[in-house]
Amino acid sequence: MTLAADHPDAVATANGPYCPACGAPGAEPVYRLSGIPTNSCMLVDSREAALAFPTGGLELCLCGTCGFLFNAAWRPGRTVYAAGYEETQGYSPTFTAFHRDLAAELAERFALRGRRVLEIGCGKGEFLALLVGAGAAEGLGYDPGYVPGRLDADAARHVRVIPECFDEGTDADPGALVCCKMTLEHIHDVAGFLRAVRRLIGDRDTGVFFMVPDAGRILDDVAFWDVYYEHVSYFTAASLAGLFRREGFAVEDVWTGYGGQYLMIAARPGRTAPEPVAPADVAALRDRVAGFSRGVDTLRRDWQERLAASKRQGRRVVLWGSGSKAVSFVTTVGIGDAVACVADINPHRQGCFLPGSGHRIVSPAEIAALAPDLVVVMNPLYRAEVARDLEALGCRPEIVTL
Repeated sequence: MTLAADHPDAVATANGPYCPACGAPGAEPVYRLSGIPTNSCMLVDSREAALAFPTGGLELCLCGTCGFLFNAAWRPGRTVYAAGYEETQGYSPTFTAFHRDLAAELAERFALRGRRVLEIGCGKGEFLALLVGAGAAEGLGYDPGYVPGRLDADAARHVRVIPECFDEGTDADPGALVCCKMTLEHIHDVAGFLRAVRRLIGDRDTGVFFMVPDAGRILDDVAFWDVYYEHVSYFTAASLAGLFRREGFAVEDVWTGYGGQYLMIAARPGRTAPEPVAPADVAALRDRVAGFSRGVDTLRRDWQERLAASKRQGRRVVLWGSGSKAVSFVTTVGIGDAVACVADINPHRQGCFLPGSGHRIVSPAEIAALAPDLVVVMNPLYRAEVARDLEALGCRPEIVTL
């Protein structure tokens, strides 16, 4: 799900940049990367263009006041959201089942039957269609990367998508629910963004649902492949709830889903005092970030050695999944020709090339024809699905996951 508008660069103080979530000065750098692609989901149609893809830096900073993590090296305009931004996971049966269950859950939680819903960063519109299928009367979406014609005719009758960014100037009826999934992490000025949502709702009793990657899981699992340029903002449960409370929302629930990968929040307009983050909690988060940084170094060496050994042994290695995780994994580890190519079930990605590394993206059938010895699945939740697809193609390689 995509959306991002240009926001000011992080303003630095003598001790560190201001926090975009709470405005406190002096955020401290905790993790750095350089030379990472500024887009990981843009379709690139040649290897030359992929190898020359623009890069930027990452300086992950921790706010000692609210516990928010953000990339202070992010610069506006470097990440592009437009036609050709191919983020959808909707071709995966595993993800579609999760999506359908989530739509049913939200329809019940927010009493959506016969009512209007608005989704910010709606991608290709699949979730809006699922909300309508779960009982909503109509769906309105905003996303600059929307592609007309991707929804079936029945869904398209009840869903309207405006191919633009949502911002403080957007004027629309939010209906019964404002939904924003996998979008807030792409926003630098998170406080300003939430303020715009609150202004849009006004005095209506509109429910709000947001979903973002869980930064706590990323840190604890050393999931460095979930840290990349497009994601400028990283939330724990505490920092996410604190942001909503500061911007005029009463938080009803915060929970995780999809194997703990996603952090979700339900809220409504209301005034509740933000709970201050205790210094001990910030110190604990700082320790988790330090552990993440050390763990990245270890995991990076482990993967470099494993892939180099496979190359020496003449084993053919492919990756499965060509989205953001693959781009971050490949660029962070520094994978070259130890990986033959990358498979993806999304037909719109096939025939393109991975930004930064230039690896070719192919269909599962092409992978089977290559007869790989090792398939590295970018998301462990898809392991069973990938194994079934390979088995159906008569291909039985060793399968490992990140």
